Amino acid sequence: MQRSGAERIRVLVVDDQAIVREGLVALVTLIDEVEVVGQAGDGAEAVRLARETSPHVVLMDLRMPVLDGAEATRQIVATDPEANVVVLSTYADNESIAAAMRAGARGYLTKDATRAQITAAIRSAAEGQSTFDATVSRRLVAALSEPLSPAAPAARRKNLPDGLTAREVEVLSLITAGLSNAEIAAELFIGETTVKTHINNAFLKIGAKNRVDAVRYAYQNDLGRP
Repeated sequence: MQRSGAERIRVLVVDDQAIVREGLVALVTLIDEVEVVGQAGDGAEAVRLARETSPHVVLMDLRMPVLDGAEATRQIVATDPEANVVVLSTYADNESIAAAMRAGARGYLTKDATRAQITAAIRSAAEGQSTFDATVSRRLVAALSEPLSPAAPAARRKNLPDGLTAREVEVLSLITAGLSNAEIAAELFIGETTVKTHINNAFLKIGAKNRVDAVRYAYQNDLGRP
């Protein structure tokens, strides 16, 4: 659920290792304007508690018994499309990241994240923004580094999501490849002002507030490759 006004940020902590879960609860409890509303030791319990406690943010482990974190995230987001799930996992391989992003995770941190990083991720997620640590961001960009070309299959272009035009998809794919506005303009042989217009239009359609949001969206919708 989305946070309103001066409401405290409600956090649900999910991890199958009790010592890790209790440590996270202790850490989160110390953050100003944040309260822990529940803790779960597996994905199924996380889904149940998310429905019962309506947290603003869910800190979600991935590899757990009964129901894994990716499937738990998918079920939580299916129930509440505005749910803000931040994965906090030991694993940062492409498969784990892809599973989390496609399930609807809002952010992804590894368990060596600092208290400041976890705090920032919780606050960003509560505002509906995405947060990825440096390792995950690099992997996202690498996985989406091949832009769509004008020769992409016609069937693919007939099914563009959220009303995006083919050109807007090309611009999004180049953003995920790490190109600046000037570099995108050169790549597509258009003016930089036109690039900015395409970016603004695309961001409005997909609800992105920044380039990190755009990368997340592209990953979830498989827009990085023809």
